[in-house]
Amino acid sequence: MLIVTTEHISGREIEVLGMVKGSTIQSKHLGKDISQSFKTLVGGELKSYNEMMNEARALATKRMVQEAEQLGADAIVCVRYASAAVMQGAAEVMAYGTAVKYCSHG
Repeated sequence: MLIVTTEHISGREIEVLGMVKGSTIQSKHLGKDISQSFKTLVGGELKSYNEMMNEARALATKRMVQEAEQLGADAIVCVRYASAAVMQGAAEVMAYGTAVKYCSHG
């Protein structure tokens, strides 16, 4: 499955199938959350949260692709990501885009 942020795929005519999305809400283990809270006092990268967000983006992308596959899509264009905190230590990540099918020239 080709996933791009652009509206078009070079050299391909595409037919729009519709919007597809995938989302997840992820949180970190309480012990890690406390250790990351101390880190905010002294500054520095919050590696535990980076890992959490990377995992969340990967899962949201996987779910978006599964939805596109169910529509018979060849690719997803205009892919975007959005995130929002839902509570302290937990975040929702959504991946969304437009599922498309390649047009066949006959």
